[in-house]
Amino acid sequence: MLYITSLPIALLVFILGVLLLYKGADFLIDGASKTAARLGVSSLIVALTVVAYGTSMPEFAVSFMATLRGHTGISAGNVLGSCMANLLLVLGVSALIKPIKVTKTVVVREAPIMVVSSFLLLLLSVGYILDRVDGIILLLCFIAYIMFFLWVAKKTKNKNKYDIKSSPMSKNAVLIIVGIIGVVIGARLLVDSSIFFAKTFGISEAVIALSLIAIGTSLPELAISGLASWKGESDISIGTLIGSNIFNILLILGACAFVTSIIIDQKLFINMFLVCIVSIIVIPMLYTGYVLSRKEGIVLLVGYVCYIMWLYL
Repeated sequence: MLYITSLPIALLVFILGVLLLYKGADFLIDGASKTAARLGVSSLIVALTVVAYGTSMPEFAVSFMATLRGHTGISAGNVLGSCMANLLLVLGVSALIKPIKVTKTVVVREAPIMVVSSFLLLLLSVGYILDRVDGIILLLCFIAYIMFFLWVAKKTKNKNKYDIKSSPMSKNAVLIIVGIIGVVIGARLLVDSSIFFAKTFGISEAVIALSLIAIGTSLPELAISGLASWKGESDISIGTLIGSNIFNILLILGACAFVTSIIIDQKLFINMFLVCIVSIIVIPMLYTGYVLSRKEGIVLLVGYVCYIMWLYL
């Protein structure tokens, strides 16, 4: 673990970690999405898979590194907190910037997959532990999800909205490699500083992960979805968030549970339940006129403020 001796140093390390995560994810998304676009994949599919994976890399790096070092409260808390941040904070901010127009496909296909994934995690966690078998189940579901969208991608070629004229594959490869390196280093700094915060203030690692780390690792989603909303790229905005939540639950927690059993305390279990409830609540918001309005965005943001207040009660 990085040797941190004081609170100011820990704060600097945390900020540096967040910056590296953000820029690393930015490079990774840029390289990966343009690579996918060269293959003629539609913008929605790119958002639900490639971009969602890129924005989930900070969560993956932080959670997996925390798991390897025995801090499973951070690994599970980061994933659940990020899911809540995506649905309430990021989606709320994106809708506040500009009302998000939603395609029918998102409501009837992608959103239900997110809800099913959330309830599957809740079901597997009933015994307050996620073991290797549970991890394998989540990973198999993730593989099925990817295979499904690869099949969908074949049917929706030549409908992408990315400009790929000045994106040679060699440049994309460099962006992806540099992005991964930045994310990994940033994750280590974020985990080390967060452990220091938890010990210094006597707050559980799970609560730190559910709030502070989750917001830090959700910055790529906030940047991508907010910018996409501003540009009117609604498919990318909502697709990134839904895809990111599915990746968080199936891939990240699946991989972490496969490596070592994750103990689920009462607060984490309640958070799993909240993720399920919020996932369900979002669907009617998306369904009404297939537009997420600014008023609904404000409701989501108020919900996130209430959620953060509850965490620290």
